[in-house]
Amino acid sequence: MSTASAGSLQASLANRTVLVIDDSEAVQTAFEVLLSLHGAKVLAVASPAEGLAALACGSVDLVIQDMNFRREATSGEEGIALFREIKARFPDVPIVLLTAWTHLETAVELVRAGAADYIAKPWDDARLLTSVRNLLDLRSARAEAAALRSARREARAALAESFDLRGMVYESEAMHTVACTATQVARADVPVLILGPNGVGKEIMADILQANSERATRPYLKVNLGALPTELIEAELFGTEAGAFTGARARTGRFEAADGGTLFLDELGTLSGSGQAKLLRVLQTGEFERLGSNVTRRTRVRVIAATNINLRQAIRAGSFREDLYYRLSVIELEVPALAERREDILPLARHFLERGFALAPAAEEALLRHPWPGNVRELQNAIRRACLLAGGSVIGVSALNLPPVTAPGDEAAHLDRSAIEQALGRARGVVARAARELGLSRQALYRRMEKLGLRAS
Repeated sequence: MSTASAGSLQASLANRTVLVIDDSEAVQTAFEVLLSLHGAKVLAVASPAEGLAALACGSVDLVIQDMNFRREATSGEEGIALFREIKARFPDVPIVLLTAWTHLETAVELVRAGAADYIAKPWDDARLLTSVRNLLDLRSARAEAAALRSARREARAALAESFDLRGMVYESEAMHTVACTATQVARADVPVLILGPNGVGKEIMADILQANSERATRPYLKVNLGALPTELIEAELFGTEAGAFTGARARTGRFEAADGGTLFLDELGTLSGSGQAKLLRVLQTGEFERLGSNVTRRTRVRVIAATNINLRQAIRAGSFREDLYYRLSVIELEVPALAERREDILPLARHFLERGFALAPAAEEALLRHPWPGNVRELQNAIRRACLLAGGSVIGVSALNLPPVTAPGDEAAHLDRSAIEQALGRARGVVARAARELGLSRQALYRRMEKLGLRAS
């Protein structure tokens, strides 16, 4: 065994407890010598009852159990019963089955039922040590992941208890970071610019900002600039005087109506050059005029703006004012696409389900595989449609009516470098864990990483 391999074994087995349940003293001694050489603590007992008692009394990291506990026994029935009892009472402890008699079919069935590995007597020391090391490493990784999930749950609960999150549903660390930033800056009386593709939840982030601000009880108005004809946007924002244009009546604009409160401007990138100039002025001075009037009015409004376009590129292209960008982006929040925070897919899908409906496991897998180019809005519509089309209370894959995921063998093609790097970072370089998070097979993720020139660190 190489020095590096020996060091790896020592790191994995040191201070770990392995319980050996075997009626043979020779087998017990062999395991004690083999595993203790690499730093493991070995508990050796001769019967199922003693094994269960040892599991109940202390912390055991792995079990190696025989399948027969009487000299004349060859059926493996005692071992099967012991295995099932351990799985029922201690489901997180990996179990390695060890026997010279049990048929291969029985071993395969038990592995399918949750056994971690199956090793025949006489065993190969190198193979057994490799299996033990891998299982202990996997258990450590799962324990770390569980601790991280628990810490994240506690952090989300603490944030929701301290602030009004407007019912936002999420589990990903990426969204938690955005939510924390939003609640932290909510009380600062400065403009906020929210960035992100269509359908990711920019409006609910604006709602969180307003609900936790000092203006929470004051007017809160929303304007979707992208839904208005260009010639009417300025009238909507600043108001009109009677006769300003054909058919115009005196009308209060949104800046005037929101005085003392908050104005949310969605689809900011669609604002015309003239509208941008007037918006910049009202942000700088609080002054504006209604269309068709020369009377200067004043307003005190906090502006929250959102856009799905890259404003820096728009500035370079000459379609957006640089001075307006810097005035609006005192605080900048970027909401990631749903494909970059796949931990949120199933919690959101379950949240959107109508009462009495549930998702079949295959449907959940399909949701995780889908790239969601339309983000949360697409997911919400898919679930609403599925509730209408489902033949019963359990929603299957067909009711989701999702398009096929790219070409066979290329199901990761929608993932960009950043999404994969983030998933690998959260998984600490473990490709299998990152693949599970991204809803992919390990092979698919490896193929995508190879195309992008990425390696797991």
